[in-house]
Amino acid sequence: MNTAIAYDYKDERTYEIISGEVRMMAAPSINHIRINGNIHNIFSNYLDGKKCEPFNQSGIHLSEEDHFIPDEVIVCNPDIIEENFINGVPDLVVEILSKSTKNVDRDEKFRKYEQYGVKEYWIVDPFMKCVEVYQLIEGKFVKTCDAQYYTEVEYKLLNDKERAAAVSEIKVSLYDDFIVRVEDIFKRVK
Repeated sequence: MNTAIAYDYKDERTYEIISGEVRMMAAPSINHIRINGNIHNIFSNYLDGKKCEPFNQSGIHLSEEDHFIPDEVIVCNPDIIEENFINGVPDLVVEILSKSTKNVDRDEKFRKYEQYGVKEYWIVDPFMKCVEVYQLIEGKFVKTCDAQYYTEVEYKLLNDKERAAAVSEIKVSLYDDFIVRVEDIFKRVK
């Protein structure tokens, strides 16, 4: 297996390399795929005609030791876009949690994205239907948003204080007018 790539084109198996250790990746659930498609469509529609570009399930090479396949990235530096992968640090990374990857996404990858200087990191929880947004501030990730999706019925059951605290939109730090509605991220998710 060639450790310089995150996808083995010969046997079509997908894996990541974290701190030099090869880790096989499981196939995503249908809800995971729905969320990933929703986010990619939102990003693609907004970024159409702009400098930054979204990539879905693209390999990123952060270093010789760290090759990841995040669910979604936004890249604003076209010089790091190669034919088969992103060779450098994306500006924004989205990881959608699954039962098999949630600890890696919240711990090891969190630390690596912070270390390499990813400007914004989203952790999307399909089970709780929420999105945690972290921005790199002075070299450290700081949680800047904790957005939750509520159905109409769930929202009506919230008390006044909970409604006032509810966050239903995410402001993407890369552009002043880039706002993502949480309900659009979780469209058709059961």
